[in-house]
Amino acid sequence: MRRRSKAPSSPLPQHEGIDAARVRLPEDPERAWATVREHLLDRYAGAVGAERVEEMLREGRFVGADGTAVDGEEAYAAGRHLWFHRDFPAEERVPFEVDVVYRDERIVVADKPHFLATMPRGRHVTETALARLRRELDLPELQPAHRLDRLTAGLVLFVVRPEDRGAYQTLFRDRLVHKAYEAVAPYDPARELPVTVRSRIEKERGVMAAREVPGEPNAESRVELLAQAGGLARYRLVPVTGRTHQLRVHMNALGLPILHDPVYPVVREDGPEDFGRPLQLLARSLVFTDPITGEPRRFMSRRPLGGLGPAAEPQL
Repeated sequence: MRRRSKAPSSPLPQHEGIDAARVRLPEDPERAWATVREHLLDRYAGAVGAERVEEMLREGRFVGADGTAVDGEEAYAAGRHLWFHRDFPAEERVPFEVDVVYRDERIVVADKPHFLATMPRGRHVTETALARLRRELDLPELQPAHRLDRLTAGLVLFVVRPEDRGAYQTLFRDRLVHKAYEAVAPYDPARELPVTVRSRIEKERGVMAAREVPGEPNAESRVELLAQAGGLARYRLVPVTGRTHQLRVHMNALGLPILHDPVYPVVREDGPEDFGRPLQLLARSLVFTDPITGEPRRFMSRRPLGGLGPAAEPQL
């Protein structure tokens, strides 16, 4: 079996905690591109405009493996690698900090605030937990072992060294990490708790809300009552599976939609972030056996949630 060659490393340093984009010039049997400029215009003019591509070439934004700026008139050479930094979208700063709960030579456990994406995606690039931590901790190779939804606060495990990442990702893939969440939602005395919710959840690309559909269950969550005050309650949520928006969908299905949820039960119109009304969902604890050292690991988020009693201790 033919082994795939390792991609060359970038000659460009990170910018704002974001890696440079790498481009491999594809094969050109039809000889459509005589020069590098012609290919880059075909490739990116539709996304950023031909004028911007030309401007980036003039600015020396595209570089070769040795870090030297590429001349657009250079002859096209299939298989060549180029690097450049994309233009970052304008982003409003999330006015909350990422706290570090634990750090050693292998991992960083971060306590992510609401509204901050775990890693770059879509219009959220530099305003992400990954970009911030790379800059603040001077750890350019830092990568997340898993993801936490942008609107959800709480614990995220990051891996410091690329060679260790697979071991920690495997823990999450094989469900060897015990995760517990807390949420604030309406209190219903008629709802018998604890309860285990099982259903089939599907989410279509481009559609904001996931939905429950008939069929074999692919999502399971346990819901427990922790505290109650007036018409609200604090719940402990333990997901057995990890479907998109699973806990939010299951709480809504129980008639207990999580406080300030902008999607369930009703999708709100897109607009400016309301930082004063965060989704009241928190990844409270991570418990696992370290795959490299064999040590038991137990971490708790320190973030407050809803003011309904103290945080719950992690349980197995």
